[in-house]
Amino acid sequence: MQYIIFGGLFVLANLHFNHHNAMGVANHLPAPQENRIIKKFSPHPYFDFDVPRNITTRVGQTAFINCRVEQMGDKSVSWIRKRDLHILSAGTAVYTSDERFLAENWTLQIKFAQQRDSGIYECQVNTEPKMSMAFRLNVVEAKAIILGPTDLYVKMGSVVTLTCIISQGPHDLGTIYWYRGSNLVQPIELHPNDPSLAYPHRISVELKWTEALTSRLKILDAKLSDSGNYTCLPTSAEGTSVMVHVINGK
Repeated sequence: MQYIIFGGLFVLANLHFNHHNAMGVANHLPAPQENRIIKKFSPHPYFDFDVPRNITTRVGQTAFINCRVEQMGDKSVSWIRKRDLHILSAGTAVYTSDERFLAENWTLQIKFAQQRDSGIYECQVNTEPKMSMAFRLNVVEAKAIILGPTDLYVKMGSVVTLTCIISQGPHDLGTIYWYRGSNLVQPIELHPNDPSLAYPHRISVELKWTEALTSRLKILDAKLSDSGNYTCLPTSAEGTSVMVHVINGK
């Protein structure tokens, strides 16, 4: 095994001149070492497949599509947008009037990505025959919703629960803030000797990630002063609101 790794030229010679013996030896090599030996002595360009090929980014962010090519030599990389076969770049030269596109070190960048940018992009190397590898870009707009009606009526003294969910977009969805009017809602911890309430935390905010990013605002022992417009404002999406009406009724 040691002899084969450091005697790569000998192994390749056997592969060429003595197919059966060489294949028997190569089959005993761990796959990564075998690939490394073959690639090391390959005179031709080849793609590094250990890169993301299904990329998701949010609207307004910069999308990075990274194509890696080994043994490039004097060859160059071009980027093609498959939906209209538009040549976006060749080498570092960009062939589009859309200034959001940039090609650098074989990476295609799309600034301020929009949903219309979603689709297949192809990395091509000008070998003969031509080499190509496809990448899928998904540009999504994260959407926040508050479960329930847009006007919520609750009785004074009851529990108000507002649940805001972001279910679209990549997993890095940041966090969520709650506002009542223009004021940030802060969890309130009352003094344990406060005679007006039996609850240690009257207002609480719970944030968790499962299949979506969820924030739950809970107000115990609702007061008339808790009425107002409540906005769920994520760091990665537009906010959404609900009007809470606390009524003095039986």
